[in-house]
Amino acid sequence: MKIQIFGIGCPKCNLLYQNAQQAVAELAIDAAVEKVTDLSDIMAFGVMVTPALVIDGQVKVSGKVPTAEAIKEMIQ
Repeated sequence: MKIQIFGIGCPKCNLLYQNAQQAVAELAIDAAVEKVTDLSDIMAFGVMVTPALVIDGQVKVSGKVPTAEAIKEMIQ
């Protein structure tokens, strides 16, 4: 599983990254969580508002910071 956090390093982007890492750890799954900061890569996914959460190539959330619990539900 590939989880990407789209954003330019703002506090909300960092919080979303932390929440995603927490969700992966709590579920004990094999998933890579990575930050994507390149604007052209972000726009290629059609994301206009950051932060955004992308799971296996699908934009799940944009412009919001879901909790670790909410991210766990999206992953399962």
